[in-house]
Amino acid sequence: MEYNFLDIEAKWQKNWEDNCLFSPEENSKKPKYYILEMFPYPSGKIHMGHVRNYAIGDVAARFKRSQGYNVLHPMGWDAFGMPAENAAIKNKIHPKEWTYKNIKAMKDQLKQMGLSYDWSREIKTCDKEYFVHEQRFFLELYNSGLAYKKESFVNWDPVDKTVLANEQVIDGKGWRSGATVEQKKLSQWFLKITDFAEQLLLGLDDLKFWPKKVLSMQENWIGKSVGATIKFKIIGSKQFIEVFTTRPDTIYGASFIGLSADHSISTNLAKQNKVVSEFIKLCKQAGTTNVDLEKAEKIGIDTGIMVEHPFTKEKVPVYIANFILMNYGTGAIFGCPAHDQRDFEFAKKYSLQIKQVVSANEKESELLEAMIEKGRMINSEFLNGLEIEEAKLKVIEKLKIKNLAESSVKYKLRDWGVSRQRYWGTPIPILYSEEGKAIPVKDIDLPVELPKEVDFNQAGNPLESHPTWKHVKNQKELMLRETDTFDTFFESSWYFARFCSPKSDEMIDKNYNKWMPVDLYIGGVEHAILHLLYSRFFTHALKKLGKSNITEPFKKLVTQGMVLKDGAKMSKSLGNTVDPEEIINKYGADSVRIFILFSAPVEKDLEWNDKGIEGASRFLKRMWKIIYENLNTINPSFDDNVDSISEQEKSFLIKIHKTTEKITKDIENLQFNTCIAALMELLNFAYKFIEKNTNDRLFGFFIYQFLQLSNPFMPHIANELWQLSKLNKNNINLIWPEYDINIIKKDQVIIAVQINGKTRGSIPLMFEEEGEEELSVRISKSKEMSKFIDTKKIVKRIYIKNRLINLIIK
Repeated sequence: MEYNFLDIEAKWQKNWEDNCLFSPEENSKKPKYYILEMFPYPSGKIHMGHVRNYAIGDVAARFKRSQGYNVLHPMGWDAFGMPAENAAIKNKIHPKEWTYKNIKAMKDQLKQMGLSYDWSREIKTCDKEYFVHEQRFFLELYNSGLAYKKESFVNWDPVDKTVLANEQVIDGKGWRSGATVEQKKLSQWFLKITDFAEQLLLGLDDLKFWPKKVLSMQENWIGKSVGATIKFKIIGSKQFIEVFTTRPDTIYGASFIGLSADHSISTNLAKQNKVVSEFIKLCKQAGTTNVDLEKAEKIGIDTGIMVEHPFTKEKVPVYIANFILMNYGTGAIFGCPAHDQRDFEFAKKYSLQIKQVVSANEKESELLEAMIEKGRMINSEFLNGLEIEEAKLKVIEKLKIKNLAESSVKYKLRDWGVSRQRYWGTPIPILYSEEGKAIPVKDIDLPVELPKEVDFNQAGNPLESHPTWKHVKNQKELMLRETDTFDTFFESSWYFARFCSPKSDEMIDKNYNKWMPVDLYIGGVEHAILHLLYSRFFTHALKKLGKSNITEPFKKLVTQGMVLKDGAKMSKSLGNTVDPEEIINKYGADSVRIFILFSAPVEKDLEWNDKGIEGASRFLKRMWKIIYENLNTINPSFDDNVDSISEQEKSFLIKIHKTTEKITKDIENLQFNTCIAALMELLNFAYKFIEKNTNDRLFGFFIYQFLQLSNPFMPHIANELWQLSKLNKNNINLIWPEYDINIIKKDQVIIAVQINGKTRGSIPLMFEEEGEEELSVRISKSKEMSKFIDTKKIVKRIYIKNRLINLIIK
């Protein structure tokens, strides 16, 4: 029988779906395991990045299921968003029609990959059955004071014609359109994520199984700063300028006050002074984040205002500067050029004093750039000789007496602006009276749905120009609907919760506390400060509202690498894309899965190459040939005494058990590339064994173990061969092979241990690749041998591989 992968894969995909094999059991006593990959936007076609992401999750889900876990592994669609609206304009098709058509196409493509999803839990965020709960949740946040509307400067994307959150502005450009973002003042809805800043920061310590890079990115984005707010009196006025600083110790080095372009003093001056007004316009084009401002040239304009230094009483000039953000601190700083690089560049440009007040050796030195190292205070009167932390406390203490300062904590994190001026999104459930008062839509009137007839030919938000939809009669009073829709990150910030009970009348029910948190979450690192932070915020908010006892949504996070071709990320513009559907039709889904999982560790980038996929295909054909031809020998156990069989048989048996042990451990750590390498190695061993041996029971045991070990990676071929065997009554998807550690020990290498040339004992080699460094660590921790080392230091190691290690200590 030939290996016809197209027929085999179609057969098993239908079988799994017809038998609902991947739906978790209700009221099961098995331990739960919730695996989730970040759900896709329905663009219409999956790409190799999708294939990699979902293949990783599928192996983990199949493995846990076979180990006896009750596995929840769902899939859905992040279905609202601007691309659908843009496609509607371009192709003259309604966004809903475009979206549902794409969902069907992508769902068929995902099924082609043989992914073990519970499709009965499928959700589409554009369905009213989904977003009605979102609207209720928003109103709960509103009634709890966690949602509010205010006028503020926002990031405006002139191409997509909508507002962007700070996190959606990358290097000054819109994350989708790539257009240069502008600053625009609009009335917007915000969620008070800042109320949770400290919780979100402290919660990072509990995320033990998250990549350090993501934790660091979130910590920096939250940006907690401990410092002081200091008042500088404006000369000739009773008013003060309040500045926030994390370095009050450097106050004697202050040579200017810097104001944000959005500071009230700046905007008032702009009304009277055209030069200032033009400068502020220029500032608003520079970017919206600290990263943007770091890259920009540091420029400013002298306001002519002077303030009084709180200690020296000297006059200090006030500038409006382009590198100061209004949404951090107070929108004002005191510039200490000697100890801050941005201030240094600014002072050099405008010939301002650069006064050194910190020194490593308590002496002044010529500064070619800002000195940011630690040291002691100089040129600072009563602070001289103090270390930095002491000086900070002393300055705050003195200024508190003068009523000119207070200790304060600030965060870079800003409230999340969720208003978007687009049609294809969840309507914000708010009405406005004739006086402009915001009134929540009554629960009985939810969901607020989008109008079907919409004109996309007009510029701006189609809902704003809709002739009837926004006009509502509420208790005989004519009202206007809110025409903004939610940012699509609103939908993706709680979808994982909905999968727990997708058909429930409540947003979340008892199943939420049963399944959450997600045990394994897989997706791109680019979502570190967008989706992942918002999801944590929503989960904390649900707990605060008394809806759950879950604090963090994702227990373990894996950020997979990208799929590259010719050294670059696949993209249509570069012409280096690979169509998964074509590759699957040519080589089969199992071949694609094997190549994707084998070619690189999960967290590393993967380089696509045609030879690799051809190699994966050859491996499966070799597997089919040797196992199919010997299927009648399949044997669930081999209990012969190891010492009573031949050396070749003993080596093969040990190899089977060692491979089972390795894959069991490596698959748990998502080291799939080493798992597949081990399977390839075992298959090669089997070919050599069968050429010279006739022990059918042992070879049958190999087949039994091999099919189970390979099933998570290449489920179609494994299921087919298993069904063709005499053991087909057992479900291969629900069992996992065992290994015998006593058999593995028969192959264990014992290393003699010497300390300063004297034999002190022996230690077994834990694994083939274990080297002298790992051995030294284990010897140091060994009860029998650590006493010979005690507190002495290992100065040299002499290692004869697989025989002896000699530690030289002093």
